[in-house]
Amino acid sequence: MKRLAFIIALTAAVSLPLSSAYAGGKLSQSIAVKVQKANNLQLDDKVNQAIDLLVSLKPIEPYDKAFVQRMLGVFYWQQGNPSKAISNLSKAVKSGLLQDDQAWVTQRMLADILLSEQKYSQALPHYYQLTKRIPKSQKGYELWLRIAQSHYQLSQWSKVLSAMKRYDGYKRKDEISPLSIKLGAQLQLKHWNGATSTLNRLIAIEPTKLNWWQQLANIQLRAGKPADALSTLKLAKYQGVKLTQQDLHRLAQLYAQCGIPERAAKQIAELNGATTSTRLLVEQANYWQMAREWQSAINIWEKAAQRNNRYRWQLAQLLLQEGQYQKALTELNKVKRKDKQSDVELAKVRAYYKLNNFDKAIIHAKQANNIKPSSAASSWIKYLSQMREMERAS
Repeated sequence: MKRLAFIIALTAAVSLPLSSAYAGGKLSQSIAVKVQKANNLQLDDKVNQAIDLLVSLKPIEPYDKAFVQRMLGVFYWQQGNPSKAISNLSKAVKSGLLQDDQAWVTQRMLADILLSEQKYSQALPHYYQLTKRIPKSQKGYELWLRIAQSHYQLSQWSKVLSAMKRYDGYKRKDEISPLSIKLGAQLQLKHWNGATSTLNRLIAIEPTKLNWWQQLANIQLRAGKPADALSTLKLAKYQGVKLTQQDLHRLAQLYAQCGIPERAAKQIAELNGATTSTRLLVEQANYWQMAREWQSAINIWEKAAQRNNRYRWQLAQLLLQEGQYQKALTELNKVKRKDKQSDVELAKVRAYYKLNNFDKAIIHAKQANNIKPSSAASSWIKYLSQMREMERAS
C-alpha cells in the first residue's frame, strides 16, 4: 500500500493556446514569434530543438518569462526530465501571471509531476489550490483522489479519510485503488466498522482475491466477533477462494470456538499433513472428543499414539471410558510417562475391576499407593479387599 503505482494523467494540452496570448497582446512580438516556432517544432516531434530554442530566449517582460517557463516545463516533461519540468512549471505558476484557459491545467500538471516524483508535501498545496476552482471540463474527483494518495504516502491517515470523503461525494462507481487507500487509512486508525464496510465493497469487486477475505476475518476477530469471522471464511471457501493452510486451520479453530467441534475436526482432516502431523492429529482428536464422537476420537488418538507414545495415555483413558477394557489395558501397558505412573496403575485397577478380576485390581491399587499414596488408592484397596472376601465367602 505504501508503494502505490500512480498513473499520472497529464491533461495539459501540449499545444498551448498561443492565439489567446497574442489576442490579448500579452506576449511581446519578438517572443511570440520564437514561441510559435518552438511550438511547431514540438508538433513535429522535435522536442529537443524546441527546448534549445526556448532556453536561448532571454525574455525581459514578466509575462513573457512565465509563458516561456510554462512551455519549457511541458517540453521537459515530454523529454523525460522531471526535475527541470518541475523547476520551470513552479516558476510559471508562482508568477501568478498565467490567467488564460491553460493556467489551471498548468498547475494541475505541476502537481501531478510532483506526485509522480514522490514529492508529496510539495504536491499537496497545489492540489488544494486547484480544488478551490475546478473548471467544468475537469474531473474534481481526480484531485481529491490524488490528495488522498499524497496524504497516504505521508502517513497522514485522518487527512486521507477527509479527502476520500470529498471523493465519495462525487458518487463514483467503486474502484479498487480508491477503496484500497481508504481501507489502509481505516486500518491504521483502527476504524473497524468503516474498514469492514470498505472490505465488503472490495470483495464485491474482486470476490476471488484472498487478501480482502483475510483482512475482513482479521478485523472481525479484532472486534471480538468470531462468529462473523467464521461466516467470512466459510463463505470464502464456499465461493472457491483459494484459502491458505493457515486460513483453513483458523477456520477449524473458529468452528470449535463457535461450538461446532465436529466441523472443526472435519476441517482439520482436510489440511495438508493431517494424517502425518502429530500436532494436527492431536488437535483433531480433541475436537472429536469435544463433539462426543468417541470412536472417531479413539481412531485419531491411535494414530497420534503411533507417532508419539506420550499420547497412549489419552487413548487408554478414552478406551476405558468406552468400556473397551482389554484394549485399554494393552495401551496402559505401553504408557511410559513417569508423571503418569500412579494414574496408570489406578486406571488398570478400574479396568480389572470392570472385568471382575479383583485379584489383579487390588495388586495395581497397592502399586499405585506405593508409587504415590492417595485417598483414591486407599479407597480402592479397602473396597476391593471387601469385594474379594465377599466373593470367597460366596
